[in-house]
Amino acid sequence: MAADAIRIERPTTNSKLFAHTRWDAVPAAAGLFHLAYLLALYFLVPHTPLWVMLILGFVYSLMVNANINGVGHNFIHNPFFRSQLLNRLFGITQSIACCFSQTMYDAVHMQHHKGNSDRQDEKGDTIDWLSIYRHGHDGEAENPWRYVFLSFFRDDVGAIRKDLRKRKNGDEFWGNMELAAFASTLLVMAIIVPSNPIHFINWRFILYFLPFWYLGHCFSYLNGYYRHYGANPEKPIAWGVSSYGRIYNWLFFYNGYHAEHHFRPKVHWIKMEKFRRSIEDLQKQEGVRTIKRAHMLGFLDPDLPKRGGRDRADERENATSLAR
Repeated sequence: MAADAIRIERPTTNSKLFAHTRWDAVPAAAGLFHLAYLLALYFLVPHTPLWVMLILGFVYSLMVNANINGVGHNFIHNPFFRSQLLNRLFGITQSIACCFSQTMYDAVHMQHHKGNSDRQDEKGDTIDWLSIYRHGHDGEAENPWRYVFLSFFRDDVGAIRKDLRKRKNGDEFWGNMELAAFASTLLVMAIIVPSNPIHFINWRFILYFLPFWYLGHCFSYLNGYYRHYGANPEKPIAWGVSSYGRIYNWLFFYNGYHAEHHFRPKVHWIKMEKFRRSIEDLQKQEGVRTIKRAHMLGFLDPDLPKRGGRDRADERENATSLAR
């Protein structure tokens, strides 16, 4: 089977609301639930025991990860709604829920697909801003814990804005709107204490919320790391690492099928299982890597390649060539 001959099946619908399928009501509802959950945390903090709030905060962190890599990710590749305005408004809800800009995430994610977690070039740069090799050394992936805990601070907002400006489709304006929306929401939450009577300067909520917000994005980077660690940046069909756990993929709207996704990014999540079956033989032939656990737990994989293994493999290959 030739890779360039593979075609993808696009879902169609007669819905006046949804662009591709009515099933997109599910991730859309999940995204709105995440926003409602954030607002619930805000109103619960003054009235709820700390131990309960710590559990709820950890759940929020997991939801940030699931939203970015499930709802938000699918929304980038296949916007849910026919109405462009409705898509823009939904982007604002997701920006508030995750406390980042959905449109700026779009720019970063499209750059990710241009580079597909590429290795550094001769200048030490990568096309993919999120590449696990971008801050690595000697052609190896970066230490996973550095990647997980530092990537949050590495976004180049200037480069992102420049990319959005080049699109000339209003993305820069809406990206700024999303930043203003979540910043304004956090500002209101920081000022007003939702108690009876109302108090002001809500430092307890901000002190409580910010670590879980950061942790949620760290979980997202942890997911991203093991979706590419051990993949082959030189082979399009093997650009990603896949995990096929059923519950995991239900929660993340089939983004666990990550090798398949990078091979054909426009495959809709409801078609992913069928698409995988159509290329399974080719994947086996090309050595596509899979793991049994969810990507966030990829570090527990018993067959995890060791960092530095590429250098040792190159040394063995060079030694064999010299011997010849």
